[in-house]
Order: sequence, then structure tokens, then C-alpha cells
Amino acid sequence: MEFAIPSAAHIGAFAAAGFVLLLVPGPAVLYIVGRSVEQGRLAGIVSVLGITTGTLVHVTAAVVGLSALITSSVLAFSVVKYAGAAYLIYIGVRRLLNRNEPSAEALDLPRRSLWRLYRDGFIVNLLNPKTALFFLAFLPQWIDAAKGGVPSQIAFLGLLFAGMGLFSDATYALLAGTAGSWMKRRRGFLKAERYVTGGVFIGLGLTAAIAGNGRK
Repeated sequence: MEFAIPSAAHIGAFAAAGFVLLLVPGPAVLYIVGRSVEQGRLAGIVSVLGITTGTLVHVTAAVVGLSALITSSVLAFSVVKYAGAAYLIYIGVRRLLNRNEPSAEALDLPRRSLWRLYRDGFIVNLLNPKTALFFLAFLPQWIDAAKGGVPSQIAFLGLLFAGMGLFSDATYALLAGTAGSWMKRRRGFLKAERYVTGGVFIGLGLTAAIAGNGRK
């Protein structure tokens, strides 16, 4: 099997975009924060491990599915890339237009055993169709099909994103676990989540579309 990784420029752009995205407090982060606030840092870290395991399953599916698509049709892959960019923009616009503010109950979750926390985190991320769609929309933007070794490129970027997500989610868990009582009294950050999330997704979609248009 041919092995290749994306160019340094593509890796840098992917890492920068992924870093911005991971800083946004989305549903997974709110789940982790809720667990950490309610049961402490260890509970948050265990939840993070479960979510990361679910992410790895999606990465594996993306490697198999996208690799087959690219091998079968360059045109189809190009369509997926631009459809993916449009999907990211759609997510952002929909989030901005959604006026249903995150509930303060997101920080009030029942206590669970460590095994239950891991299992719940895994299932939450594994069964989330938006996670699968995100990988299908996001990863293709940074793949250089002409370079060959497409499966290894997808796997490399997928694992990189999973590792970055593990680090950022763990940071949220530690901070929330440490400042749990303070966060229970100050939940205003939830109200700004939709604006930040929407803007980030729209920006990523536009960047991906422009970047894809400039590649040969």
C-alpha cells in the first residue's frame, strides 16, 4: 500500500482550522463540562476518552469511505469537497438562526460510574450523524489526491484531529472540574455559543471552498 502524508502547507492549514473549531464549545464540550462540573476532573477526563474513542471510529469510516470514493472517481471526490464546504457553511448559518439557547441544564447531569461515563461518551459521539458528516465534509478539503496514498493521508489528518480534540477536550474537563462551583453560578457563556459556533463554521466552509478552488 502506498504511504503518503499531506504537504506541510496542507497540514498547517488543517491544524489551524481544526484548532479554531475545537475551541468552540459545541455539544461534546458542553457534555464534558457538565460531567466535570457535576463529578470532578476525573469524570470529565473519562468522558473525554469515551468521546475520543467514538471519534476514532468515525475516522476509520472516513478512511474507508473517502478512499473508495477518490479511487473510483476524481469528479465525485471534487463534488464531495465542494458539497462539504457548503455543508459547513450550512451548519454555521443554521446555528446562527437557531434561537433556542442552550439550556442551563446542560451543566446539571446525574452522577454516573466511571465505566458509564466512558460508555456514554463513546455512544454519544458514535451515534451522532453530524460527527460522521463533519468528517466527510472537513477531511477532503485537505487531501492532495494527486500525491497518492490517499488512505494514509486521510488517516494521518483524522488521527491528528482526534489527538487535538483529546487535548482540547481534556483541557475543558480539567478547567471545568476545577472551577465547577463557579461555573454553576455563571452560565452566560452558553448564550454566546451559537454566535461563535455559527461564525466559525461559516468561516471554515468559505476557507475550504477557496482553498479547494486554488488546488490543482
